[in-house]
Parts: sequence; structure tokens; C-alpha cells
Amino acid sequence: MGQKVNPISNRLGIVRGWDSNWFGGKNFGDNLVEDMKIRKYLNERLAKANVSRIVIERTLKLVTITICTARPGLVIGKGGQDVDKLKEELKKLYDKEIQINIFEVKKPELDASIVANNIARQVEGKIAYRRAIKMAVANTMRAGAEGVKVQITGRLNGAEMARKEMYKEGRTPLHTFRADIDYCQAEALTKVGLLGIKVWICRGEVYGKRDLAPNFTQEKQGGRSNGKPRVNRKRNNNR
Repeated sequence: MGQKVNPISNRLGIVRGWDSNWFGGKNFGDNLVEDMKIRKYLNERLAKANVSRIVIERTLKLVTITICTARPGLVIGKGGQDVDKLKEELKKLYDKEIQINIFEVKKPELDASIVANNIARQVEGKIAYRRAIKMAVANTMRAGAEGVKVQITGRLNGAEMARKEMYKEGRTPLHTFRADIDYCQAEALTKVGLLGIKVWICRGEVYGKRDLAPNFTQEKQGGRSNGKPRVNRKRNNNR
């Protein structure tokens, strides 16, 4: 079980909430495809902003998109200009009322998505994959993780035959549901083909009840009124 199931989907409803939070009804398929297109567009548009997670919540007339990023300044822009432009682009593409919130990831070293994509970009930049992975593992453990595991697969160092290498430190208990394990799979496009990179990060164990709703409020500093973007924190609001 632990090696075959995605660690995030395995823990949905236990220590982790859903990234798409809405009731589809008859429009379930359309909403699902639209969510995928929104995520693909934002990930390409904000490729340099270290986007970790995009949470989409829908009501009857409003689509709320929360972008979790390690570099909120790049998304917001000067005086909120970039995020307003992004909102207008999404409105034109999907013909819906869009609201965008920005949530800052305080410790990017503990986020599997950011770590995996950073390793992939370094490998594409012709940095030795062993060095990139060992640096990432050391930074993650220094940031307070209980354990980290990185697997890279493909034609490593341009070898004729593809192979797989794994680097571990600490503990990553995939069978333990209360373990808060973040997971991501990224790809590095090199001159000899694609390399697959998988990252597992154990951020400790969760005891007691936990807020699973991926909602965010205006608790954080610098909140703006009149529809301007904010850098927000999670709120305690179970659904």
C-alpha cells in the first residue's frame, strides 16, 4: 500500500484536505476540466514564482483561487498590478467572476513541490544531479523535517540504459496515516530525455483533530480592501 498509492490522496480526510473544494452536481465534469486548465495555465504563467499549491473553491457565482507560493512578491507585482492583470486574463478565458488570494509558504524547504521543481530546474541547468539532490536533502533536514526521500529515474549522466537512484535521510513512514507526508513528482527535460524526480517529505505526525478545509483568511499583515490581493493564513473553518 505505502509504495503504490499517492501519499497525499491516501491521507485525504485524515491529515490533509482537498485542493478543489466545491460541489459539482451535473456540472462535475466541466468544473473538473476547468480546474485542470486553470492549474495548468497558472503553473506555466507563474513558473518562476515557486508555486506550491493552487486551491480552487467555487460558489454559485464566484471562483476563489488561492495561490500558495514561496515568492508572493512576484505574483502580486508592484501595487498589486500583476495579480489584477492575472485576474482579468482568467476572467476572459473562463467567463466567470474570479477572486485571487495569495498565501505565502513560510518554509519552502519543507514543501515537496517546491523542492522537486528546484531539483528539476538545477538538473536542466546542467548541475550534477547528485549534488543538487544532496543539497536539497540537507536543506530540508535543516529546516526541521523528520525525514526526506528523493528518487531520480532516467538516463542519468547520459547513460545508454535508464536507471533509478534513491537518496534518504531520516524517516518517511508511508503506512502511517497520521504522518504528515508531502509528495510531488517533477520532470527535468535534459538533452538525453526526461528524468523523473519524486520527493517525499515527512513533516512530523498529527495528533488530534486538524483543520482539513483549504480555506484562507485575511489574518496576515498587509491585508488590502476593495478586492486587492492579500498574503493570507489558514483559518479554522471545518466543513
